[in-house]
Amino acid sequence: MKRNPQMNPPWIQLKSDIEKQIASVVQQLEQTVDENQMKVMRAFQHHRVSDYHFQGSTGYGYNDRGREILDEVYAEVFGAEAGLVRPHFASGTHTIACALFGVLRPGDELVYITGRPYDTLHKVIGQPGDGTGSLQDFDISYQCVDLLEDGGVNWPQVEQVISARTKVIAIQRSRGYDWRASFTVEQIGEMTKRIKAIRSDLIVFVDNCYGEFTEMQEPTDVGVDLMAGSLIKNPGGGLASTGGYIVGRRKLVEQSAYRLTAPGIGSEVGAMLGTLRAMYQGLFLAPHAVGQAVRGSIFAAALFERLGLSTQPRWDEPRTDLIQAVQFEQESDVIQFVQSIQKASPVDAHVVPEPWDMPGYDHPVIMAAGTFIQGGSLELSADAPIRAPYIAYMQGGLTYSHVKMAVLEAVARIYPNGMPEKESSTF
Repeated sequence: MKRNPQMNPPWIQLKSDIEKQIASVVQQLEQTVDENQMKVMRAFQHHRVSDYHFQGSTGYGYNDRGREILDEVYAEVFGAEAGLVRPHFASGTHTIACALFGVLRPGDELVYITGRPYDTLHKVIGQPGDGTGSLQDFDISYQCVDLLEDGGVNWPQVEQVISARTKVIAIQRSRGYDWRASFTVEQIGEMTKRIKAIRSDLIVFVDNCYGEFTEMQEPTDVGVDLMAGSLIKNPGGGLASTGGYIVGRRKLVEQSAYRLTAPGIGSEVGAMLGTLRAMYQGLFLAPHAVGQAVRGSIFAAALFERLGLSTQPRWDEPRTDLIQAVQFEQESDVIQFVQSIQKASPVDAHVVPEPWDMPGYDHPVIMAAGTFIQGGSLELSADAPIRAPYIAYMQGGLTYSHVKMAVLEAVARIYPNGMPEKESSTF
């Protein structure tokens, strides 16, 4: 049987050097993992999670104790009054849409203060009279305040756009396709205080996708009113096959539940159909799995910086989400990197991704996602818009070893003749 080629000696030595370099940062990361693991375990114990909670329900799903306790566990883990955790959320976008439609009414206004949100939310926000049932189609107005050049919030502009009609102030924690730092929990806490000082009745909403368990606190621990995320990202631990969560103030969570099901029904129904065990176990494993992914991102950043490339964040900078951005010198390199991540995947490794014109994007995009869960962003994946500057966005990795192997194989393919001459003297 033909074996896969082994990594050549220069890259083996580089791996060892990188791991020595990042050791102190990894040690700090382990403290975060331990704190979050203890937090999750204590919540399970406090709510007396038992085997019968995993059984699930059918039909209407009345009196599903496993579903009810899972909501309470999530609320405690995230420092919130209430939680809504369901496989019926089709995606992070659907979860966020339910939260926004749940609390906004015709005549209200939504203001994003962290720049344009993810592309998938643009259709949710929509245009006035577009006939799609978007927010603006329901006479819910929308404004977006661009970030400053340094990545900070433009507070003078925020104060200018807030009006009597404004009801929800939205914050996107992660960077999306922007070359900037994602927002830390501390920064989100400061934003929340400043928003409440402007007007105390404003609802602060956070899109928490990619951020869960990367820090010891979550945005709802520091005053955020409502927050949403996807179970096929961090909190699903690589086991939840679909779903999302909403946590926050009890009234707001229940209003979101009315949008998911129907007014008067809310969170009281919804058959879980055999999903509960994976959702519970995934949550329990999530702090460790997230720690593995973040450790892989730290390794990748240090590796690419050794090769003279720019990264965001840098290897020794604080982390608040899974995403690692790397800027390559030319189009062919970014394409080869994404293709290499696919080639190093456990699923569909034989598939070669190519750039294509995805709906909603201004440039062709190439994506690698050899994942067990379709679109599972806690698993190793990478994508890049094909435009200058040539930036690839890598996220996830259920095991550190997988991320490390994948990025080392990627650089070996990009630099088949060994390390770039300008860096080779370092080793």
